[in-house]
Amino acid sequence: MRINVKAAVLSGLILPGLGQIVNGKKVKGFALIIIVNIFILISLLFVLKGVGQLVITMKSGAPPDVATILEQVRQNGGRGPSWLLAGFFGLWLYAFVDALIDRPREEVEEENCP
Repeated sequence: MRINVKAAVLSGLILPGLGQIVNGKKVKGFALIIIVNIFILISLLFVLKGVGQLVITMKSGAPPDVATILEQVRQNGGRGPSWLLAGFFGLWLYAFVDALIDRPREEVEEENCP
């Protein structure tokens, strides 16, 4: 088993999935990139929902009470943001470890040649 540091750095620091693409696993890499982007878009929706409540409160003329707004966001969001964050970090960790220990296709083919 060969450790591929370049692929792990790309997948861990820049974007999960890039390390897999560098290793020659293009389908897996693009799938990880698409899944990560879905996580980011859903997170953005949660953030915009909270900002929307802040804007509504400010337009009503009353001074915004941060504790009340945070409680409303927490009640409306439920456990969704927590699960989303846990899923994203799990996906990130999987992509990092997979890129670190996965070997490029060319090296595997060279070993199998007589």
